[in-house]
Amino acid sequence: MSSFSARFGASPFGDALYNTGEIVNFAARVIKSIVTLRVFRFSAEIVRQAGIVIVSSGLVITSMIFVVGLQCGIEGGYQTSAVGAPAYAALFTAWCDLRELVPYVFGWMMAAKVGTGIVAELGAMRISEEIDALEVMGVDSLTFLCSTKLLASLIVLPFLYVTGVAAGFFASYIAVVEQLGQVSSGGYLQLFWQFQNPPDLLFSLIKAMTMAIAIILVGCYYGYNTSGGPVGVGTATAKSMAVNLVLVHLIGMIYTQVFWGNNPRAPIGG
Repeated sequence: MSSFSARFGASPFGDALYNTGEIVNFAARVIKSIVTLRVFRFSAEIVRQAGIVIVSSGLVITSMIFVVGLQCGIEGGYQTSAVGAPAYAALFTAWCDLRELVPYVFGWMMAAKVGTGIVAELGAMRISEEIDALEVMGVDSLTFLCSTKLLASLIVLPFLYVTGVAAGFFASYIAVVEQLGQVSSGGYLQLFWQFQNPPDLLFSLIKAMTMAIAIILVGCYYGYNTSGGPVGVGTATAKSMAVNLVLVHLIGMIYTQVFWGNNPRAPIGG
């Protein structure tokens, strides 16, 4: 880092740029282990990590999305009722849930639950020299600890996300039709499905999975490179959470503009 510091100076910008480069380099090494299929030497660990993600995070993420779906439905119901069109709460929830709120809540919960968990696990292994022990035994620790986590998440998270989307849709339906009671079930569903289409679900899934990949890679980076004892683990966990929250919103903003910025995909007009 000395040559880098000499060029850019010990400034917040220089540190941020250096850390960004380190994370990108680390992520490339993790992904390379998957692309070159080296990760499949640890297939049992992949299955174990997939099970951990489902058991430890599935219910929490789905429950949070359900709560936000309720909020989206209530807000949509009140806003559309204010202009005399309560049935159009379905339009609000159709876009609010799928395009924005569900991906963001998914990203927030991934960062808070999965990302910090990875940092704590790997950080504890680093300071207790377990990672060094793996290297001494001839085990590729980066592939075993990081690539397996990423691949396991890529296998199970799409299904978990689609389940979360369904929970959000159901919660919004309950809020608008059952709780507020300002529109019939048939009227709500007719408009709701009119403003849904398969590409939107695909775009939403891509958005959420990009967030998940970034969160897992950042968590692995900070956990794998932890130093400074237990205090260092806490510092790394806090840093990973801050970085991941920034990435979630940055990815969300970019993908919203790319997918719906020029074409909102609304069945309105000619």
